[in-house]
Amino acid sequence: MNPDVTEKLKSVTTDIRLCEDMGRHTTFRTGGCADVFVTPHNITEAADIVRLLLAEGCEYTVMGNGSNLLVSDRGYRGCIVCMQDLANITAEGTVITADAGALLSKVAGCAYENGLTGLEFASGIPGTLGGAVVMNAGAYGGEMKDVTGSVTMLDAKTGDIVILPVEEMNFGYRTSIVKNHPYVVLEAHLTLQRGDKDRIREITDDMANRRRAKQPLEYPSAGSTFKRPDGYFAGKLIEDAGLKGYSIGAAQVSEKHCGFVINTGGATADDIIRLIRKIRETVYDRFGVMLEPEVVILGEDVDI
Repeated sequence: MNPDVTEKLKSVTTDIRLCEDMGRHTTFRTGGCADVFVTPHNITEAADIVRLLLAEGCEYTVMGNGSNLLVSDRGYRGCIVCMQDLANITAEGTVITADAGALLSKVAGCAYENGLTGLEFASGIPGTLGGAVVMNAGAYGGEMKDVTGSVTMLDAKTGDIVILPVEEMNFGYRTSIVKNHPYVVLEAHLTLQRGDKDRIREITDDMANRRRAKQPLEYPSAGSTFKRPDGYFAGKLIEDAGLKGYSIGAAQVSEKHCGFVINTGGATADDIIRLIRKIRETVYDRFGVMLEPEVVILGEDVDI
């Protein structure tokens, strides 16, 4: 990235890193370097950083916990804006307001502490609130669209701060309006219901036990690698295609849950990308279903 832009960023934030190893910031624990990595410390700073990058015509990507992200071994020629320090969470009545970088598990914990129900499904999702809103994250029958009241965002076309009610978020399966418009999520207001704390704990404990039993949580991964195709389950298609345990390098189709590609130790991003290609090609050849990746892949030479 242009060194002049890096210098200008220093007028906005002090947390700037060059050639940052993205394996340190993604749950796959692998990948190349980002040219520039910045971490805003509040919503105003985040908005100012994005506005500056837009004005300079710089490539950028906003990330949270890196739980749905893979960066090419050849790196990312742009600026990563990491929102993880934007983590304020407050509860007032039945409404929780949280910054984009707040971990979903902590937001769900806040709901529990305040006797609020509706967010139990999110307690085991490893991402941040911002990423969860962007992709309408969900599990065990619950989705972000069910609890979102409104979302505060930066419109990257105009530089304006906008607040959209849930009716205008265009939530769908693993998608939202942010997928088709350059919004940057800054904050969300979640509308919950009063509940019994013992029952909330019972539900979250049950979900945690089911995750441990069925998902390969002991290995680095990005969770479910593929979206659920209409009428099918990705994991079953992959298993029925004979790919259970199939490996390329240290990237493997999990034997515990075939919907997960895992890093068994030392996998490169290229190993994972090649395995994703192999899975898609094999499933399509066998069943005529083209799996769509849920994981976001950044950088050079990442066509799958």
